[in-house]
Amino acid sequence: MPSRFRSPLLRPVLLGAIACTALPAPAQPASEAPAIAARQSFAIPAGPLDEALNRFGRQAGLLIAFTPEQTEGRRSPGLQGEYGPREALDRLLATSGLQAVAQGAGFSLRPAEAASAARAPLELGAETVVGDWLGAGDEEDVFNHPGARDVIRREQFERFGASSAREVLNRIPGVYAPENNGTGSHDMALNFGIRGLNPRLASRSTVLMDGIPVPFAPYGQPQLSLAAVSMGNMDAVDVVRGGGAVRYGPQNVGGIVNFVTRAIPEDFSLEGGIQSEVSPSSSQDAWKRTGNLLLGGTGDNGLGGVLLYSGVRGSDYREHSDTRIDDMILKARYQPNGAHSLHGIVQYYDGEAEMPGGLSKADFDDNPYRSSRPLDEFWGRRTLVGLGYDYTGEARKFSVNGFFTRTLRSGYLDQGSFVSLSPRYYWVRGIETRFTQGFALGESWHEVGIGHRFISEASHELRYREAQGNGLPDTGSRNDRDTRGYTHANAFYIDDRIDIGRWTITPGLRLERIRSEQTNKLSGVEYDADYNTSLPALNVLYRLTDSLNLYFNTEESFGSIQYSQMPNRAQTNEIEPEKARTWEIGARYDDGVLKAELGAFLIDFDNQYDSNQTNDSIIARGETRHRGFEGSLAYALSDLHPALAGLDVYATYAYVDATIRESGPNQGNRVPFSSKHKGTFGLGYSRNGLRLDLDGTFQSSQYADNANTVEESLDGSTGRIPGHVIWNARAAYDFGPGAADLKVALGVKNLFDTEYFTRSYDDNNKGKNLGQPRTVYLQTSMGF
Repeated sequence: MPSRFRSPLLRPVLLGAIACTALPAPAQPASEAPAIAARQSFAIPAGPLDEALNRFGRQAGLLIAFTPEQTEGRRSPGLQGEYGPREALDRLLATSGLQAVAQGAGFSLRPAEAASAARAPLELGAETVVGDWLGAGDEEDVFNHPGARDVIRREQFERFGASSAREVLNRIPGVYAPENNGTGSHDMALNFGIRGLNPRLASRSTVLMDGIPVPFAPYGQPQLSLAAVSMGNMDAVDVVRGGGAVRYGPQNVGGIVNFVTRAIPEDFSLEGGIQSEVSPSSSQDAWKRTGNLLLGGTGDNGLGGVLLYSGVRGSDYREHSDTRIDDMILKARYQPNGAHSLHGIVQYYDGEAEMPGGLSKADFDDNPYRSSRPLDEFWGRRTLVGLGYDYTGEARKFSVNGFFTRTLRSGYLDQGSFVSLSPRYYWVRGIETRFTQGFALGESWHEVGIGHRFISEASHELRYREAQGNGLPDTGSRNDRDTRGYTHANAFYIDDRIDIGRWTITPGLRLERIRSEQTNKLSGVEYDADYNTSLPALNVLYRLTDSLNLYFNTEESFGSIQYSQMPNRAQTNEIEPEKARTWEIGARYDDGVLKAELGAFLIDFDNQYDSNQTNDSIIARGETRHRGFEGSLAYALSDLHPALAGLDVYATYAYVDATIRESGPNQGNRVPFSSKHKGTFGLGYSRNGLRLDLDGTFQSSQYADNANTVEESLDGSTGRIPGHVIWNARAAYDFGPGAADLKVALGVKNLFDTEYFTRSYDDNNKGKNLGQPRTVYLQTSMGF
C-alpha cells in the first residue's frame, strides 16, 4: 500500500479549485522540547479526544497541533499516572487510529498505520461488514461514502453560535435553509431545500433522528411544520446528498438528513450549557435563551443511560415571536458482550410559538421588525418511543428496530375573512429489519444486505373557523374540515457491496409498496392511492490512494402522494408520485491536514408539485432539472510552518442551476427559492484554551414564483430576492478541568448588521420576512 499521498502538485490545485471546510487545531505552548521533557503526573478523564488533547497540552505545557476533522467522532481512554510526553500521548491516542509526530517544540498528529490500513483496499480474510450505511458518521464513514456527504458536529455548532438546525444546515454545500417564514415562522419548524429544491418545510428530504423518521407522517404528510428536533440534544447533523436512496426513503430526492442525539457517556457525566442572544436594534420582547443538560453514564456491566434536556425561552428579533420549547429524551443501552446489544429511546417534545408572518412592501419599509398578524400562533407536542436489537457476528450483522410516534400540531391562523384553529393528530408505527452477510468470492469480497421496513400511519385533520371579529375559534366553532387518512407502506431493499482491489461497487434496488386512503368525514367522499415503485441504484468508489477517493453514483428517488394532494387536481392531469433520477461524480481528499472535496451532480425531476396554502390547490411545476457542483476545503496552516500552529482556514461553495423544463410560459425559468451561488468561508485560531473565529456566509439572488417575477408585489410575496453576505465573529475560552470544564464564549452574528430578507409566496401568511439583524450572544457551559 502506498504511503500517505502528499503530492506537491495536487495540494495547490485543490487549494485553488475548491473552497474550504475545516475548523482549527487546538494548540498549547511548549515549555521544552518533547524529547527531553521530564515525566509528570497526569489526571485526564476518558472522553472526546479533542478535549483530552487540550487538557494534556495544558498540563504538559506542550504544543499539540491537530485539526477538528482528525478528532471528530474519536474518544480517548484518558490518562492517570506519571508519564513522559511521548508515552502519555501514545496512551491518549491508543484507540484513536492516530499517532503523534514530533514537530519543533511540540507534536502534530498523523494517521497511524492502523488508520491507513482502514482506508486500504480490503484484504480477504480480514473483512468486517458495514451493515448500517450511515454508521457513526465519523471521519472514516464520510471518507468512504460513495457520494456527497457532510457531518457537522456539536463542537462546530458551538463555534457557529447555532441555536437552531437552520443555522447548521446552511453551512453545508448545496443546502439552503432560509430564515423563518410563512407558516414555518417559528423554531419548531424545519425549512430547508437541497440543490435547488423548494425549502418550504423540508418536504423532499428523508429526515431522521437516530434513524427514526422525524415527519409526523413520513408518507402522507412529510412537511415539517413540527420537526421536534432540538439542537441542544444533538451530537451531529449528518447530511447525505447522494448515494443513499436504496437504504433510506421515501422523499429522498433531497438527500438524507440524520440528526444524531447525544451519546450515552462511558463515564458518569453531568453537563449543562446555556446560550443567550439579543438583537439590539430589534423589537425583541425578551432575550432568547437556549439551554441544555446531560446526565448519565455507563456501568461496568454494559448497562448505560442518559437523560437529555433542551429548552428554548424568549423571542426572536421580530414582534409577536415569543417561543417556548421543552425537549426531553431518555436513552438506554445494554451491551453484555461484543455480539449483542439492546438500545431504547423515549422522547417527549412540547412547544408553542407566536408567528410574526410575512409583511407587505409598505409595512416592511415602515418597520421590518413589526408583525401585522397578531393572531397567528402555533403549538405542538410529540411522544416518541424506539426500541432496537443489534447482533454482530463473524462477517454478519443483524438488527431490528421498532418505533412509535404520536404527534399533535395545531394553531391559530388568520386566513383573511376568518380565523382558523387546525388541530391535526398523527400516529406512526414502524419496524425495520436489516441483515448483512459478508463472504469471499474469488478475488472479491461481497457484503450482501437485505432489509424490510413496514410503516403504518394514521391521521385525523380538523379545522374550526370563526369570522373575523368573532374572537378565536374553539372546538365548538364551525367545522369545515374533518378528514382521516391511513397509509400502509412496505419497503424492501437488497444491495451487494463488492470490494475488489481498490474498487467498491454497490448495485442495489429498493421496492416501495404503498396504499394510502383519505376519507372526508363531512362529505363522505373517499380518496385512495395504491401504487408500487422500484428504485434502482449504483454506487462506485475508487481508492486512487489511501488519501484520495473518487466516487460515482446514480439513483432513483421517490415521493409519495400526500394526504393534502389526494382531493386536488393540478391544472392538467391527476396528481402522480414524484420521481427523480440523480447522478453524481466527485473526489474526496483527506491526508489528516488538508481535507477537500469536489463533486458535480445532475437531478432530472419528473412531476414536481408544490401546495398552495392560500387556496388548498396544487402548483404543477412538472419537469425540472437541477445541476451544478459543490466543493469544500479545510486546511490547518501549521502544516506550512510551525509558527502558524493553531491557525486554520475553511470554505464551502455550491453552484446550483435549477430550471423548469415543462413546456409552457415558465419553461427555462429558475426554480423558486434557488440561489445559483452559495457558500461559506472562515478563519480560526486556537491557543492555550483560547478560540477565535471569523467567518462569512453568502448567497446570490432568488425568485419567489415560477414566473420569476422581478418587480415586487404590494403584498411582498413576489419579486426578486437580492443576494447577501453575512459576517460573524466569536471568541471563546476553555478554563479546563481545574475549573469544572468551564467554557465561556462571546459572539456576534451579522457583524455589520446587513439587511436582507426572504419571502413567503404560496402561504396563508405570505409576504416579506426580515433576516436576522446584528445579534450578540453569550455561551457558557460546565461539566463534572
